[in-house]
Amino acid sequence: MTVKISVSISDQQAEYARKQVAEGRFSSTSAVIQQALEAKRKEDEEYEAEKEAFRTLLERRAKGGFVPLSTFRENMMRTLDEKAGRIDLDD
Repeated sequence: MTVKISVSISDQQAEYARKQVAEGRFSSTSAVIQQALEAKRKEDEEYEAEKEAFRTLLERRAKGGFVPLSTFRENMMRTLDEKAGRIDLDD
Protein backbone atom coordinates (compact mmCIF):
# COMPACT_ATOMS: atom_id res chain seq x y z
CA MET A 1 0.00 0.00 0.00
CA THR A 2 1.25 3.48 -0.85
CA VAL A 3 0.46 6.54 1.24
CA LYS A 4 1.04 10.09 0.10
CA ILE A 5 2.56 12.46 2.64
CA SER A 6 4.16 15.87 2.38
CA VAL A 7 7.75 16.22 3.59
CA SER A 8 10.22 19.07 3.58
CA ILE A 9 13.81 18.43 2.57
CA SER A 10 16.77 20.76 2.14
CA ASP A 11 17.75 22.22 -1.22
CA GLN A 12 20.85 20.02 -1.15
CA GLN A 13 18.76 16.87 -0.53
CA ALA A 14 16.32 17.82 -3.30
CA GLU A 15 19.17 18.39 -5.73
CA TYR A 16 20.69 15.03 -4.84
CA ALA A 17 17.35 13.26 -5.36
CA ARG A 18 16.83 14.97 -8.72
CA LYS A 19 20.36 14.03 -9.78
CA GLN A 20 19.70 10.37 -8.94
CA VAL A 21 16.63 10.46 -11.19
CA ALA A 22 18.43 12.34 -13.97
CA GLU A 23 21.22 9.74 -13.95
CA GLY A 24 18.65 6.96 -14.28
CA ARG A 25 19.30 5.39 -10.89
CA PHE A 26 15.69 5.91 -9.79
CA SER A 27 12.42 6.44 -11.59
CA SER A 28 11.34 9.35 -9.39
CA THR A 29 12.33 11.49 -6.44
CA SER A 30 9.75 9.57 -4.42
CA ALA A 31 11.63 6.36 -5.21
CA VAL A 32 14.88 7.96 -3.96
CA ILE A 33 13.27 8.94 -0.68
CA GLN A 34 11.54 5.56 -0.30
CA GLN A 35 14.85 3.76 -0.74
CA ALA A 36 16.56 6.07 1.77
CA LEU A 37 13.83 5.45 4.34
CA GLU A 38 14.01 1.70 3.78
CA ALA A 39 17.79 1.76 4.26
CA LYS A 40 17.35 3.74 7.49
CA ARG A 41 14.68 1.31 8.72
CA LYS A 42 16.99 -1.64 8.09
CA GLU A 43 19.88 0.15 9.79
CA ASP A 44 17.71 0.82 12.85
CA GLU A 45 16.56 -2.81 12.99
CA GLU A 46 20.15 -4.07 12.77
CA TYR A 47 21.22 -1.64 15.51
CA GLU A 48 18.41 -2.79 17.79
CA ALA A 49 19.29 -6.46 17.15
CA GLU A 50 22.97 -5.81 17.93
CA LYS A 51 22.04 -3.87 21.06
CA GLU A 52 19.79 -6.70 22.25
CA ALA A 53 22.50 -9.30 21.54
CA PHE A 54 25.00 -7.22 23.51
CA ARG A 55 22.55 -6.84 26.40
CA THR A 56 21.98 -10.61 26.40
CA LEU A 57 25.73 -11.23 26.41
CA LEU A 58 26.22 -8.86 29.34
CA GLU A 59 23.42 -10.53 31.29
CA ARG A 60 24.85 -13.99 30.60
CA ARG A 61 28.32 -12.91 31.68
CA ALA A 62 26.96 -11.22 34.81
CA LYS A 63 25.44 -14.56 35.85
CA GLY A 64 28.70 -16.43 35.26
CA GLY A 65 31.63 -16.88 37.55
CA PHE A 66 33.95 -14.07 38.47
CA VAL A 67 37.73 -14.14 38.47
CA PRO A 68 39.50 -12.80 41.57
CA LEU A 69 41.39 -9.57 40.91
CA SER A 70 44.77 -11.20 41.56
CA THR A 71 44.03 -13.92 38.96
CA PHE A 72 42.87 -11.30 36.48
CA ARG A 73 46.08 -9.32 36.95
CA GLU A 74 48.22 -12.42 36.50
CA ASN A 75 46.36 -13.39 33.32
CA MET A 76 46.57 -9.85 31.98
CA MET A 77 50.31 -9.58 32.62
CA ARG A 78 50.93 -13.00 31.03
CA THR A 79 48.93 -11.96 27.95
CA LEU A 80 50.75 -8.63 27.68
CA ASP A 81 54.12 -10.36 28.01
CA GLU A 82 53.17 -12.84 25.27
CA LYS A 83 52.03 -10.09 22.94
CA ALA A 84 55.13 -7.99 23.64
CA GLY A 85 57.28 -11.03 22.84
CA ARG A 86 55.49 -11.53 19.52
CA ILE A 87 56.26 -8.01 18.38
CA ASP A 88 59.74 -8.05 19.92
CA LEU A 89 59.27 -5.33 22.56
CA ASP A 90 61.80 -5.08 25.34
CA ASP A 91 60.81 -4.01 28.87
